Amino acid sequence: MTKKIDARKLECPAPVLETKKYLEQEDVTKIDVLVDNDAAAENVSRFLNFQGFEVSVALDGGTLIVSGRRDPGKAKNRETTSEPVKTKEDSDSQKILVILSSQQIGKGDDTLGRKLMVNFVKTLKEMGPDLWRLVLLNHGVKFSTKDSQILEELKELKALGVVILVCGACLTHLGLMDDKVIGETTNMLDTVTSMQIADKVIHL
Repeated sequence: MTKKIDARKLECPAPVLETKKYLEQEDVTKIDVLVDNDAAAENVSRFLNFQGFEVSVALDGGTLIVSGRRDPGKAKNRETTSEPVKTKEDSDSQKILVILSSQQIGKGDDTLGRKLMVNFVKTLKEMGPDLWRLVLLNHGVKFSTKDSQILEELKELKALGVVILVCGACLTHLGLMDDKVIGETTNMLDTVTSMQIADKVIHL
């Protein structure tokens, strides 16, 4: 029997949280999650993928149906977080999480603030393997679009293994979902989990 969760009209990260809550209660092999926007569909798909599901997305009218299927053996003994939890023993490097929630640093001169932010991102690679994850929130998500001043720098960071997460609710609110060209669409659950796992969090 396929479990259906109606997560339409729910704001981020509620669709993922509702899915997570059910998976914590039951050994599920088939699940359909109904959502009404692309950001929610991407977030739920990503979460189900991590839980061992094969995921497909279908459009039915104005509803996106995220369907997950997995073998019965994979339904047991899985963590129901959206990210793998690693211990410090897994790596000699720190895990530094950088959160950008604006396109500028500081207040006062906006032009100067934007220049400072661009220079900051261009310098991030100097952290080396300690730079673990970059999260873009609020107007910081504009850095993930095709018109970004730092798109090439973000591509370089990604090539070096840095995970770039982009807030889906922010993209939707700003009408930029179709303009995103880099990063994984994410939700607040991923952000909170990342902050919990990180050894150090830098928020600008």
